[in-house]
Amino acid sequence: MLGQHGRSVTKAIFEAPARGLARAGVTPNHVTVAGTLVTVVASIVLLGWGHLIIGPIVLGIILFADSLDGTLARLTGTSSRFGAFLDSTLDRIGDGAVFGSLTAYAAMGLEPSAARTCAVLAGIVAIVGAAAVPYARARGESVGVVASVGIAERTDRLVISLVLAFVTGIGLSEWFLAAGLLIVAGASTITVVQRIAYVARHIEEER
Repeated sequence: MLGQHGRSVTKAIFEAPARGLARAGVTPNHVTVAGTLVTVVASIVLLGWGHLIIGPIVLGIILFADSLDGTLARLTGTSSRFGAFLDSTLDRIGDGAVFGSLTAYAAMGLEPSAARTCAVLAGIVAIVGAAAVPYARARGESVGVVASVGIAERTDRLVISLVLAFVTGIGLSEWFLAAGLLIVAGASTITVVQRIAYVARHIEEER
């Protein structure tokens, strides 16, 4: 939902920086790899160590700039199948780093409580969901069905988890962190089920 509405805005904002990168000889794949490295390092160093104010802010900025590589590819006419593959693959690594770091902090940084237990369990499901949601779409496409349905896109899931982690970071209840991971875990599970059902229905219609 958020991802769909925000793409036109980010394209307009990042067009000027993309032109500058193009003049400097930077390729879209360079931007993709660099963005993933920054995401992984920021997730581990900030979220994993409980810096739940600056961490979500930094990662929110990185997430906002996620379309820079696509804008650069469009401007330079260098869009490629490999670039799309690389971007999608590295997105999974970045997502895993965010949810994994939040889960690690919940397990090691929170005092034993029901909130910690819920956060850890939901975080594990969220990590699995970060891979399962795009995998369901990819496998659907492999059998000829574009299963881009679902209640929560990648951007939605990241924004929810980071915002509620930030709320915990400013001193409110640890349940906000747990709630963020619970929402993401639930939304991921529902999205996977929706995509499976969508593919099943459309395959049956083709028979």
